[in-house]
Amino acid sequence: MPKCTKVPGGLQRILRRIAYVAPGGLGLRPLLHKWRGVKIGKNVWISQYVYIDEIHPEVISIGDNVSIGLGTSIIAHLYWGPPRDKSQAAPITIESSVFIGPHCVILPGVRIGRGSVIQAGTVVSRDVPPNTLYGYAHPQALAEVTIPLTSESGYTDFVRGLRPLKKHDGTNRS
Repeated sequence: MPKCTKVPGGLQRILRRIAYVAPGGLGLRPLLHKWRGVKIGKNVWISQYVYIDEIHPEVISIGDNVSIGLGTSIIAHLYWGPPRDKSQAAPITIESSVFIGPHCVILPGVRIGRGSVIQAGTVVSRDVPPNTLYGYAHPQALAEVTIPLTSESGYTDFVRGLRPLKKHDGTNRS
């Protein structure tokens, strides 16, 4: 399939679905996404279950030597309704030598700088400078759960039963 040919929407969606589960993270999956219109460099690893925007793949650019972790979503648009032209999408650029951990979400208009590492589970909603480890601070305990969140107790009782934990300085966390 020539690079210059625009793949019709129906075929493009089929290719995305095949790429989502197909074997071949270093070969077949990147090739299928290239056919869809994603600009992909050399030596790119795309894990299984990676979602790359279904409507506007042509505004996504991935550099050389990039690794995209399992279950990551790369989303170039956030509008509702029927597909619109690509001016409604915000380009996403993932520069070369970037590692994106599993289960990340890359939102519209983001540029991830060369050599950066995105921590697993991170939502990237702003540009990441080159050579940056980007993610969230270590998770911590927030409150004591006195009423479990189950079908028997429900959300309202669960929230009512939360008890804020004390910080090291003796004040409540909130």
